[in-house]
Parts: sequence; C-alpha cells; structure tokens
Amino acid sequence: MGRGKLRIYLGAAPGVGKTYAMLSEGHRRVERGTDCVVAFVEHHGRPRTETVLRGLEQVPRRTLEHRGAVLTEMDVDAVLARRPAVALVDELAHTNAPGSRNPKRWQDVAELLAAGIDVVSTVNIQHLESLGDVVEAITGVRQRETVPDEVVRRADQIELVDMSPEALRRRMAHGNVYTSDKVDAALSNYFRPGNLTALRELALLWTADRVDEYLRKYRGEHNIRSTWQARERIVVGLTGGPEGRTLIRRATRLAEKGAGGEVLAVYIARSDGLTAASPKELAVQRTLVEDLGGTFHHVIGDDVPTALLEFARGVNATQIVLGSSRRRSWQYVFGPGVGQTVARDSGPDLDVHIVTHGEVAKGRGLPVARGARLGRSRTLAAWTIGVAGPACLALLLTHVDADLGLANDMLLFLALTVAAALLGGFLPALASAAAGSLLLNWFFTPPVHRLTIADPKNIVALAVFLGVAMSVASVVDLAARRTHQAARLRAESEVLSYLAGSVLRGETSLDALLERVRETFSMESVALLEREDEVEPWTPVASVGPHPAARPEGLGATVAGTVPAGRALLVAATVVALCAAAGAVSGPAGAL
Repeated sequence: MGRGKLRIYLGAAPGVGKTYAMLSEGHRRVERGTDCVVAFVEHHGRPRTETVLRGLEQVPRRTLEHRGAVLTEMDVDAVLARRPAVALVDELAHTNAPGSRNPKRWQDVAELLAAGIDVVSTVNIQHLESLGDVVEAITGVRQRETVPDEVVRRADQIELVDMSPEALRRRMAHGNVYTSDKVDAALSNYFRPGNLTALRELALLWTADRVDEYLRKYRGEHNIRSTWQARERIVVGLTGGPEGRTLIRRATRLAEKGAGGEVLAVYIARSDGLTAASPKELAVQRTLVEDLGGTFHHVIGDDVPTALLEFARGVNATQIVLGSSRRRSWQYVFGPGVGQTVARDSGPDLDVHIVTHGEVAKGRGLPVARGARLGRSRTLAAWTIGVAGPACLALLLTHVDADLGLANDMLLFLALTVAAALLGGFLPALASAAAGSLLLNWFFTPPVHRLTIADPKNIVALAVFLGVAMSVASVVDLAARRTHQAARLRAESEVLSYLAGSVLRGETSLDALLERVRETFSMESVALLEREDEVEPWTPVASVGPHPAARPEGLGATVAGTVPAGRALLVAATVVALCAAAGAVSGPAGAL
C-alpha cells in the first residue's frame, strides 16, 4: 500500500475561496467516479460554501466536551474505517480540541496519508510557521495556529487561490465572508488594502519558490543542463577583491528591472587554497548581498570558469556578472582571463556582463584556470630553464676561449638546476640535472664528444653533481607540497567556518544545510543517514539532489567518484558537525 498524495489550496487571507475550490474539486472527482468524502469542512455560515457542500458525503465528526463546551473535530478513526480514495480536510493548521487523537490537524492528515488515502486540504499563508513574525509585523496579529513549512512543502500539489485585495474587500462588503456585524471591523483592521497586498505578495513569492523547487527537481531528474529562462536569476562572480561590492550593486539593479529577479553571489575557492581571498572582505560582501535581498554561496573548484558555469547552470541562472580583469597586460601571455573564458563557454543560454570598476589592471583577480600547484607561469619558466638552459649554457661555454675548469662548469650547470627547482619543483630540476650531466660528459670531460669518462675523478664529480641536483630538487618540491597542504587546510577551514556560521545565523533547516554542502563541493546529491547501532539498518534522515544513496556504501562510491578522498572526509565531517549543531541528528550514529 503506497502513501497517499496531498494537495493543498493555498490562500493569502481568509475569504479568497480556498474551501470553495476544495469542495469544487471534490465534486469533480465524484463525477469522475472517485470515492471522495468530506472528512472535515468548516463553512463558517457562508451561503455559497454551504451550497457547494451539498451532494458530497460527509463523515460524521467526533464530539468532545471541554470546560463545559461541546466541540466537534474530525474523527480520524471514522475516516480510516470508511477508507475513501480521497478525503477533503479543511483548515490544515487548525489546533484540535483537548482530548483529540492528535494536537494538530496536519498530524491527523499525516495519518490519513500514511494509510494510503489522498487528502485535499486548505491553508492560508499566514499560518506557515516561518512567516509568523513577518505576518505579525504586517498585520499586528500573532497567528497562534501554525503548520510547519515542511508539511506544506512536501505536498504533491500546491495550488494558489489568488484574489486581488479590492475583490476580496468587495466580497466582504457583500457579506460573503463575515456576517454584517463584523464586516466594518474586519475591513478597517486586518483586511486593510495594505495588509492584503502584503499577504498576497507573500503568498505569490512563497508559491514561486515552491514552483522553482519543482523545476530544479525536474531538471535534475531529467539531466537538463541548459538554462530555462523562466525567471531572471543573476549570478555574481566574486574574487574577494574590493570590486565585489560594485558588482553586487550592479547585479541588484539588473535584477530589479525584471519581475522576481534574484541575485546569487558566488565565490569560487581553489581546493588547494592558493590565491585565497580576504575573509574579512568576503564577510563584508556577504552582508551586502544579503542586505540587498540576495544570497551568498561558497563553492570549491580548481577550474574557476568551469565551476562558475556549472554553478550558474545548476541554479538555472540567466545572467552572469563579472568584473573587468584585474590582471596586468603582460599576464595575458599565459592565457585568457576568467571573464573571457566564461564568455566564450557560456553558450547562447547565458548572458555574461563584464562590469568595469576602479581595480582594473591593478592586480590579478580570479585565478587562472587549470593552473598547476606552483602556477602556470612558474612551471613554464622552470621547464624552459631546466631543458633549454643547459643547452644554451653548453653552447656558450664551448664558444668561449676561457677555460673555466670542470669544477666551475659543474657549478654553472648546478645553478641552472637549482633555479629550475626553485621555480618548478622536482621534475623540471630532474630534467635539468639529467641534461646537465650528459652535456658535461659530452663536452667537458675527456674524452670529449663521447659518453665515456677516462678519469675516475670525473665520474665521482658527475655523480656528486647529479646527487646534489636531485637533493635540492627534492627539498624544494617537498617544501612546495607542505605549502600546498597547509593552504588546502586553510581553504577547508574557511568552508567549515562559513557553514558553521550558517547555523549561527539561523539557517538550521537540515535540507538547507545539505544543499549548502552539495553546492559547495559540486556534488549531484547529498544524503544524511543514521542508525541506532551497528546492526540496525541505515535510515535516511534527509537528502537533496536527484537519486540520493540509501546506504553508506552507495554514497561512498558516489563521493569517491566525484571528489578526492580527503575532501570526502571534509564533507562528512561538515554535515555531521553542522547537523549536530542544529540538533538534526538524534541517533548515536550518522553517516554521509
């Protein structure tokens, strides 16, 4: 027996017609031959609602007595015993009378869904738990009856019942919502035009976000990578430089020109931690973008243009805003900048805006794509010195009349090897040492122009030369590796600090935390599993993305296939630590 499906009619305020729409849907299903009953409907004495209620089977309510008053609630046991295909349940956020089966009606609905019964229900936007403070600030009324956002978000269908404030006020004035003795008070208080407009905007925006979630899920399930320009979504590429504030403000102005525009600022951090931005400046820019209504994202990627484009397509962005390159003119010798690469690879579905700013040509901004650990320019220079340098030196020494002696010749070749090691590490230095030893043997050790060595002392000298050259190269390469590891740890610490800060700033939703981890490490899916002990099966706590793994073995394979093992450990530690901080993991054992 499968789980029932939930359909919710969402309204901005009482009286927009949610119950009427729900009952009309019930009549349509009955006409199609579906076994549909009214489990609970409150018509509030509205004539049109009473009229549409006729003709539908109603399950008798349960009667409760509380403090001398007789109350009626939905009889969950009676509905389960009747076992219809569809049950109509009004007022999802309703608080049940003391003595009821469950404290809240949405919990009653959960039981019906678990029993395989489809449910059609109604709720107003002001009853969503996350919007309680916002609604109170708008209307001055604190909503006592609320429903968790997650209950509504997990509905299989959400339909917005919309009505303009003017039309709703006319309905009230005609007595279609409240009795005549309550109309004037309602119109002058809760149902003022400003209140209704604000509540309507809340309902529209919340529904738009839910539709966007459906769209992202559909695109993920069908592996759609191209951008669908259903909504203006602008991605701002940040380098951590001071020009970021200009880019954020420019992107915000672009978003304001389109209805429902959204700004997403993203900083791409190299996994090796090199060219790290100032955490202080990034914090300032994160605060700025959040103050302007956007969101800040921290993503790890070695190839900055590719990571930026993958992020933009992943969020279905329509535009990318980048700053003019801070690289100096001579740096373009080593390849195009990030802006040029993104513009070239963006394709027809993404518009790329290059914004000028006061930091142009004052220093390099986003790191060059596909750079080696020590940098592309350093590596190129090291191989040039290591391979071409010994040949040029040998050519120079053979055409100079001065006889410097074998010892001095070796020192000159050793200097080239040390330079190659300092610039490029072990491999260029090894090539320089090999080339230098062969050239010394061919041109400067008797018999010349032959690879044989007559004097045993020269054999020792060449062996010492090769050993010293390789030792210097190894030491320099080891120092570079240690620097790389330390910088990577710094980058990972920045990510942990940022995600932990999300918890402290109130982003305690488990799905939101998992989405942050998925986004940061460029994963397709992230799942959090828990179990009571070593022998119990794993239970999924939450997941984001298409096709999440249901076992640690499957997820481990996914992680290993998408990120290095060291970063996989960081991902696991990040999720477990954050979920523990948010109080999301209740079992003694958890796994990512």
